[in-house]
Amino acid sequence: MYEFKLPDLGEGIHEGEILKWHVDENTVVAEDAPLVDIETDKAAITIPSPKAGRVMSLNATAGDTVMVGDVVVVIDDGSSGQPQEPSVADERRASRPSESQVEENEKSQAPPASWGPVIAAPATRRLARELNVDIHKVPPTGPAGRVTSDDVRLFAEQPMPLAESAAVQPSTDSPSAETIKPSKQDAAAVANGIPFLDIEPMPNFEEWGPVERTPLRSIRRKVARKMVTSMVLVPHVAHMDEADVTLLEEFRLKEREKREGQPGGRLTLLPFVMKAVTAGLRAAPAFNASLDPFAEEIIYKRYYSLGIAVDTGHGLVVPVVRDTDRKSILQVSQELEQLAGKCRDGTIEVSQLRGGTFTITNVGPLGGTALIPTINYPEVAILGMGRVREKPVVVDGQIVVRKMLPLTLAFDHRIADGADAARFVSEMVRQLSDPTLLMLET
Repeated sequence: MYEFKLPDLGEGIHEGEILKWHVDENTVVAEDAPLVDIETDKAAITIPSPKAGRVMSLNATAGDTVMVGDVVVVIDDGSSGQPQEPSVADERRASRPSESQVEENEKSQAPPASWGPVIAAPATRRLARELNVDIHKVPPTGPAGRVTSDDVRLFAEQPMPLAESAAVQPSTDSPSAETIKPSKQDAAAVANGIPFLDIEPMPNFEEWGPVERTPLRSIRRKVARKMVTSMVLVPHVAHMDEADVTLLEEFRLKEREKREGQPGGRLTLLPFVMKAVTAGLRAAPAFNASLDPFAEEIIYKRYYSLGIAVDTGHGLVVPVVRDTDRKSILQVSQELEQLAGKCRDGTIEVSQLRGGTFTITNVGPLGGTALIPTINYPEVAILGMGRVREKPVVVDGQIVVRKMLPLTLAFDHRIADGADAARFVSEMVRQLSDPTLLMLET
C-alpha cells in the first residue's frame, strides 16, 4: 500500500482545498495520471498520481481543506503493505514537516517562554505579522503550548496598551534570556490597536430575508489578506493621465493581421504598454522597488519582471513575465498568452506567480473609464489601464477624434512624490503616442 501525502507545494503554502478528484475508490490509476485538483492561496493545480495501482481510499472530499503532510489517498500499488522506501522528493518533503507532524513531535515539550522560542506554524506566524501581533505575547491553546491561528486572531481583537505590552520581562529559563531585550520594532508590533478602528460583528442578515453563506477560501482569501495589508500599510496616491494611442492602434492592428497564427501574433495593447512601463522603470527606479519598514531601507531591484492581473473567475491571479527589458514585444505577447491560459485552466505553477517587481491591471476589456488599483504589496506601484475610447481632443488647434487610453499610476507615497509619478506617466504617454519612439527606445 502507498499512502500519498499532500506534498510541499512551494514556499509559503501549507494547505489546500480539494476542488475535484479525478479518481474514485476502486479506480485503477496510472502513474502520472491526473489524481486531484487542489486550490491553494496562490493557484489551482492538478496533482498527478505518484504510483500506478488501485485507489483504496480517498481521505478527503471536494471542499475539504488538507494540510501539507496529510494522507489524502491510499493506493494499492502491489506492495506488501510494508512502509515504502522514501524517494529523494519524499526526503526533501520530510525535511519540512507539516503542522500535524510538528504537533506530534512536540507533545512532550514545555510551553514557550515569553521572549524565548514560540511554537507556531509558518502560516500562524505570517498571520501574526499581517495583524501586527507580537506572537511572543499570544497565550497558546494548542498542544504543548502551540500558538494557533485562532489564538492570534483572538489576541488581535483585544488591543493591549503599548506601555503595558512593552514592559516585557524576559524569561530566565533560557541561558541567553538575559541578553534578549524587546526592540523598538517589538514594542511597535505589540501595539496592535488602531485608534478609532472598531470592527463590529456582522448583523443577522437572516432577520430581513434569505441569505447564502460561502466560505472565504484559497485564492479569494489570499487576495483579501493581500489587499487589506496593502491598504493598511501603504499610503496610496494615484496619478491619472491619458495616452493618445491612435497611431499605435493602427500599427498594432496591421501587425496583428500580418502575424495571425504565429507565436505572439495575437497582439493586444498590453505588451506595448509593458515595454513602455519597463522603459519608465529604468528611468525611475523608485517605482521598481520595495520598502522594508523594519530595516528602514528601500530595496531597488535591478531586474524588471512585470505581474499581470488575470481574472480567473474564482479569484485574481498575478502571473509574472520575467526580464521584460530583455524581450521583444512579440516575445512578451507570446508569454502573456501562455500564462493567461494556464491561469484560467488551473495549470499555472506557483513559481510563475512570484518575483514580480511591478504590476499592471487592465480592466479595459471589461469596460470602465478609469480605476484606482490597489498596490500589490510588497511592490510600491501599480498601473491601471482603462478602455481605449474615441474622444474629441485638440491637436494643433483643431478638434479631432483620437483613440485615448486612460492610465492610472497608484504608488507608495513613502518612496516617491507626485512629481516623480507625473514624470513617469508622462514618459509612458510620450512613447505610447508614437509607435516609432516605442520601437526605438524600448
